Amino acid sequence: MNNTDQKHDVFVAIADPTRRKLIRLLAGAEELPLHELTAQFKIGRTAVSKHLTILKDADLVTNRKMGRETRYRLNPAPLEEVKDWLSYYEKFWNERAALLKNILEE
Repeated sequence: MNNTDQKHDVFVAIADPTRRKLIRLLAGAEELPLHELTAQFKIGRTAVSKHLTILKDADLVTNRKMGRETRYRLNPAPLEEVKDWLSYYEKFWNERAALLKNILEE
């Protein structure tokens, strides 16, 4: 996978715990300005901006300028790819859980 492919890869974007927290924060709000997002982390504004750029490159986040402020919003549609990938393995884990339950009941 080259750099361009990684730039738009949802799995690469959600691999980092800071970016997952940003997604969680944005999921709980209509829109949040950069300064409110930055306040939730022990890292600086520049670092948060870089994480948001990676999320934007994967189309997980959109932004708009309001005066001097940049506001961010979650675009959850690309997470459908992650859901689809995980649902394939859900059957596997359900079968394993049922097998374990049967063993424990014996």
